[in-house]
Amino acid sequence: MEKNKATEKIKKVAKKGSSFKAEFIEFINRGSVVDLAVGVAVGGAFTAIVNSLVNDIVMPIVGLIGGGVNFADLKIVIPNFFGGNTEAVIAYGNFLQNVVQFLIIAWVIFLVVKTMNRISRKKDSIKAKVEEKLKN
Repeated sequence: MEKNKATEKIKKVAKKGSSFKAEFIEFINRGSVVDLAVGVAVGGAFTAIVNSLVNDIVMPIVGLIGGGVNFADLKIVIPNFFGGNTEAVIAYGNFLQNVVQFLIIAWVIFLVVKTMNRISRKKDSIKAKVEEKLKN
C-alpha cells in the first residue's frame, strides 16, 4: 500500500513538470531505498564481524586440529618456466578461509530468513484468526 502511495507521489511530481532533482529526492525518500541503505550498512558491519570470527577464531582452531597449519600460509608456488625471476602463487589457504566465511554468512542469512518467515506465518495466522472471529 505504501509503495502505491510513493509511486503516486512520484507520478504527481513528474506530471507537474518539476525538476529532475525533485523526482530524485522523492525517490530517495521512499521507504524501500532507506531500508536498502540500512541493510547495506548493517551488512558491511556484519561482514567485518564474520571476517574476524573466521580469521581470528575458527581458522586457528581448524589449523590446530589439522596439525598446526596456518591456512593463510597455504599456497602453491609455480616457478616461471620462461626464465624470469617471477613466480605465480596460488593462495588456496585464503580461498579456504573465504569459503568458510561464505558458509557462515549464508548460514546466518538462512537463519534470519527462516525466523522472519516463521514470524510472518504466525502473524498471518493470528490475522486470519482475528478476521474469522470478526466474521462470526
